[in-house]
Amino acid sequence: MKKNKRAILLLLILGLCLGGSSGTVIAQVASGDMSVLDSTNYEGIPWFRKIHLRGYAQLRYNGLLQTNPDLNCNQCDVAWGGNGGFSFRRIRLVFYGQVGERLYIYIQPDFASSSGSNLHYGQIRDAYFDFGLSKDNTFRLRFGQSKVPFGFENMQSSQNRLPLDRSDGINSAFRNERDLGVFFYWAPKHIRRRFSDLVAKGLKGSGDYGVFAFGVFNGQVANRADLNNSQHMVTRVSYPFELKNKQIIEPGIQFYTGKHVVGEVSEGVITKENSEYLDSRGAVSFVLYPQPFGLQAEYNIGTGPEYNANTNEIEQKRLKGGYVMANYRIGLDNGKQALYPFVRYHYYDGGKKFELDARSYEVKETEIGAEWQPFKYMELVAMYTVSNRRYEDAELPINHQKGNLLRLQVQFNF
Repeated sequence: MKKNKRAILLLLILGLCLGGSSGTVIAQVASGDMSVLDSTNYEGIPWFRKIHLRGYAQLRYNGLLQTNPDLNCNQCDVAWGGNGGFSFRRIRLVFYGQVGERLYIYIQPDFASSSGSNLHYGQIRDAYFDFGLSKDNTFRLRFGQSKVPFGFENMQSSQNRLPLDRSDGINSAFRNERDLGVFFYWAPKHIRRRFSDLVAKGLKGSGDYGVFAFGVFNGQVANRADLNNSQHMVTRVSYPFELKNKQIIEPGIQFYTGKHVVGEVSEGVITKENSEYLDSRGAVSFVLYPQPFGLQAEYNIGTGPEYNANTNEIEQKRLKGGYVMANYRIGLDNGKQALYPFVRYHYYDGGKKFELDARSYEVKETEIGAEWQPFKYMELVAMYTVSNRRYEDAELPINHQKGNLLRLQVQFNF
């Protein structure tokens, strides 16, 4: 009886702190749903309940069954190849919250960045501020450094993705998927909830990047200064349809264009004037969410800078590539655990504008693996990779590597 009285007293005190209509507010905040708060309820919430903290960390080992130590992928995981060993792929903390009726903040540093042979530097991944153009925030402007709305897999958090790394074909558009700019997003309220549910229910959603997106950004990728004062533009349309059998499919289409300056060029390599190249792509996406079978596919074509080993020149060349992935969701222990077996094939033929000499690539790679979630705060991934990669620049003008390896990861969510 005394415990019940104490609980009632605590609820009354909390109600006084949050204002007269606190019951709904408490339930909404506890569930993480800040978007449905109206101004009357919201203004009564103290500041320390508006700012939240979460994060995740990934520890990897790539050295098992490795057949070629010269095979690597710097954009994917710098711990590929060589002597390998254990490595942190990501150590992230996220500070976020709906701090005003129309203002949402999101700041995410990462502490697993590297510089040369030194590891674990802190670096900003996201730092953006969403301003609602309408009271329900269905129309919003995003200011700052964030993901560029191009490609489902690029939008999908690494915390939710099944394969350990994004595919070269789509991810070659932007290093770390991000840039600095201003982005407009629109999605109806019920679709914003659906985007949220696709993540919360373990269906590997991308999060809420709107049904329609349009943005203007620097075009030199995240954490790099603009080099030509000529901004890129991007637009994306994506809609999660719910079918009669409750299955959800999400088709999407996206496009971006701009002028990119190749920032890292070896001595003697010939470039266009000011090392500036047209950087333009279009892509289509399709997602069948795993209930229990899932399918995911994307493909993009475009043009950009690419190194030519025969002429020692960075040329304007066409690019193409994408992936297809099948996966399955198996509930274990009455839904307390989940197992996701998957297989993915991806392909890319083109340059990577943000690497040395706009390094030339031809990638053919198959990955077979599974993710096991024994607890909500812990995930284990084992993935066997069969890789065929040609990647050439002025330092390595002839470089074609093939090999297989088993990659392991443990992820902690907090």
